[in-house]
Amino acid sequence: MHDTVRGITTGAVARRLGVSPTTVRSWDRRYGIGPAARGDGRHRRWSPADVAMLEEMCRLTASGVPPAEAARAAREVRASMEGDGAGAPVVPVVPVVPVAEAAEPVTARGPAGGGGLPLGNVRRECRGLARAAVRLDGPAMETLLRAALAEHGLVTAWEEIMAPTLHAVGRKWESSGDRYVEVEHLLSWHISTALRQAAVTGSASASPAPPVLLACVPSEQHTLPLEALAAGLAERSLPTRMFGAAVPAEALDAAVRRSGPAAVVLWSQARSTANHALARHVAGTAFGVHGARTAALVLLAGPGWLGRTPAPGMVRPAGLREALGVVSRLYGERAEEAEAPERGGD
Repeated sequence: MHDTVRGITTGAVARRLGVSPTTVRSWDRRYGIGPAARGDGRHRRWSPADVAMLEEMCRLTASGVPPAEAARAAREVRASMEGDGAGAPVVPVVPVVPVAEAAEPVTARGPAGGGGLPLGNVRRECRGLARAAVRLDGPAMETLLRAALAEHGLVTAWEEIMAPTLHAVGRKWESSGDRYVEVEHLLSWHISTALRQAAVTGSASASPAPPVLLACVPSEQHTLPLEALAAGLAERSLPTRMFGAAVPAEALDAAVRRSGPAAVVLWSQARSTANHALARHVAGTAFGVHGARTAALVLLAGPGWLGRTPAPGMVRPAGLREALGVVSRLYGERAEEAEAPERGGD
């Protein structure tokens, strides 16, 4: 008997959906969305209507809908198909739309699960991203991140979707030994990719204005917050130079002197990496022609800088939104200064 008559196996349907067979069986046991009929009375055999039901389950859970609620909606899909005769066993199995194409953002907040991660009260898009990360579902993560940036903008997407999910994965990693390392790495890679794509999309042509330098202090490897800031600055058409993780002090000093930046953002994730002597050195580094030398404003970004009052020439923004505001105002002031001689000469 052909598969289109008997239905397909759990392994086959799992491959079509891009999930594990264990997930499909778990949905059957926990939420009652198993096949309408079983081959030989025991083995699961999935009809076209059953597959459409699982497709809907994947789409809804990937977008952050709680599994129990998603299961109820998915069962309605199967009932509708069977009522129309579309799920009759002689009909070939319908093609399944990949999760990456089907996932859509849901903006409501709620207490739904996030793939076992400690999320708290967050947006449903955040929970959908967490579930996709735990499933190692790269296509779904890519789609959800792209949708979040388009729907909410960079700042909200970072502060309310990307960062909470990263923090939850980090907490789970710390409390679970070596587990979830692969989840953190894959999630970080997809978030970095989404941020860099946003930076490229928002960047303008070469600007004559002095750039913003973004660098992690020596020994600091966490770059994602700086990548979010770089994307936000590009969105505002402000010139940036991203130097990434663990920039040596000598290299940072050379970059400041060669580029003459308007601002230098130094990221430190932990107090153990915060280098206050380096920050003071950068803030005190003057550049430009003699008689008109200037220095860059230093932004002390990240939790590593907490606990000390910023020295002159430095500010400590509370987050991405405030950092973007500080830099944007700085460029606005420079533009006004550049126009002042022309107004004065009229």
